[in-house]
Amino acid sequence: MNEYTDNPENLDKISKNMRELVLIMKKLRNKESGCEWDLKQTYNTIAPYTIEEAYEVAEAIYENDMDKLCDELGDLLLQVVFHSQIAYELGDFKLEDVIAAVCDKMIRRHPHIFGNKKEKDITSIRKTWEEIKQQEREEKSQDSDFLSMLDGVSNNLPALMRALKLQQRVSKVGFDWPDLYPAIDKMYEEINELKEEIEQEAPDQSRIQDEIGDIFFVATNIARLAGCEPETSLILSNRKFEKRFRQMEKEIRKNNQSIEALNLHDLEALWEKAKKVVG
Repeated sequence: MNEYTDNPENLDKISKNMRELVLIMKKLRNKESGCEWDLKQTYNTIAPYTIEEAYEVAEAIYENDMDKLCDELGDLLLQVVFHSQIAYELGDFKLEDVIAAVCDKMIRRHPHIFGNKKEKDITSIRKTWEEIKQQEREEKSQDSDFLSMLDGVSNNLPALMRALKLQQRVSKVGFDWPDLYPAIDKMYEEINELKEEIEQEAPDQSRIQDEIGDIFFVATNIARLAGCEPETSLILSNRKFEKRFRQMEKEIRKNNQSIEALNLHDLEALWEKAKKVVG
C-alpha cells in the first residue's frame, strides 16, 4: 500500500501540476506569442538535450543528491512533454497516447500483478518479462522476412551499453562463456593481438582501432559475467580518477607549484598521495 498515491488529494496535485506543465509548453510553442527558441525546436534538435538530461539524472543518483535528482527528473519530464507537444502539432501522437502506451506495456509485462500468473520469484518474473518482450518484437517485425534475436537493440545506445544488450540477447540462446574465466583469457588474447598490431613495421591504424574495440567488447563481457554493469563501472572509475586528479591539483596549488613544471615521477608521487587522501 502506497500512502502517498492512495490519497486522492495527492493524485489531484499530480494531475494539476502535470496539466500546468503541458499548458506551459503549449504557451512556449504558441506560433504567435511563444518563445522564439522553443518554436524553432524539432525532434532532432532537442534529442541531444533529452540524452543529456537522462545522464544528469544518473549523475544525481550516483552522487546520492536527492535535491538534484528531483530537479533533474523534472528536466527529463519536460523533455517528454516537449517531444509530445511537437508530435501533437505534427499530428504524430499526443501526450495521452504516450502515457496510455506505457501503462498498457507495464500491465502487459506484469501478468503476475495484473493478470492470472502466479510467479513470485525473480527468475520466473524475469523469464516471463523477456518472453513478452520477444513476442512484442515479433509482432513489430511481422512485415520482415527475418526476425533476429538482435532486433530492437537501439543503434543509438552508448557503445558499452549496446555491447551489453547484444551480449545479453545472445546469451539467452546459449551463445555465451560458461563462466568468467574464459572471458578473462580472451581479454589477454585480445591485448596480445593489439600489441602485435602496434609492433608492426607499418602499423595499420584501422586494425589497431579494431583490436581496441574488441578489448572493450570483451571487457563488457567480463563485467556482465562478474555481475557488474559496465557503463556504471566506467562512470565510477571516471569519477574516481577525477576526484584523485583534483586532489593532486589542490596539493600542487598548496605548494605554490605549477603542474606543467612537474615531471612524471613527481606527478606519480602526488597521485599516490591523492589516492590515500580521497580513496
